[in-house]
Amino acid sequence: MGGRPFGHDVAAIDRIAGEVRNVVQLGAQVALVVGGGNIFRGMSEAAAGINRTTADHMGMLATVINALALQDGLARNGMEARVMSAIPMQSLCETFTRRDAVRHLELGRVVVFGAGTGNPYFTTDTAAALRAAEMNCDALLKGTQVDGVYSADPKLTPGAIRYDRLSFTEVLTRDLRVMDATAVSLCRENNIPIVVYSNQDTGMLAEVLTGGGVYTLIDR
Repeated sequence: MGGRPFGHDVAAIDRIAGEVRNVVQLGAQVALVVGGGNIFRGMSEAAAGINRTTADHMGMLATVINALALQDGLARNGMEARVMSAIPMQSLCETFTRRDAVRHLELGRVVVFGAGTGNPYFTTDTAAALRAAEMNCDALLKGTQVDGVYSADPKLTPGAIRYDRLSFTEVLTRDLRVMDATAVSLCRENNIPIVVYSNQDTGMLAEVLTGGGVYTLIDR
């Protein structure tokens, strides 16, 4: 959403697409999981009082809208991309199957996963961990507004401590909340390292993937 209060900002989408293009050019296979906060938070007043399951389904639809916007941005920046939804929407995008997603990656396409896990009560963090496990990903990268994991929100707590490396267990026992506990546990069970970095810095994704940059590594 860039600097907007909600919705989409084309410049912000193009910047994200540029970051992805940089790593695709390095030879990486890239799959993306998107959230829906830029849309659903803008509807928060309207959603107040709505049943949790219904609200979660609304949030899933918001992620598909974002996935379609991102697919458009990727194509605009010279990449082939496919949106795959956990909820069947044949007229809009493909329905997720592991076999088809792997095939897209093998053909050099970027895969954008929408609709979370397809189930209420699960976050897009958990969806990212689930897809990372299903796709046998080497790592799960989480782009945030800060340059790693801190002991507290550094925007609210000036003395917050930044960590270069943590174990999955430390993240859970210290309740650091960089991702929800289900997502962290799923990565731990499948031995998928989590890399938390700032997606606000141009070029940082490629830098992190080539061994540089600033980030927090979460592993065993």
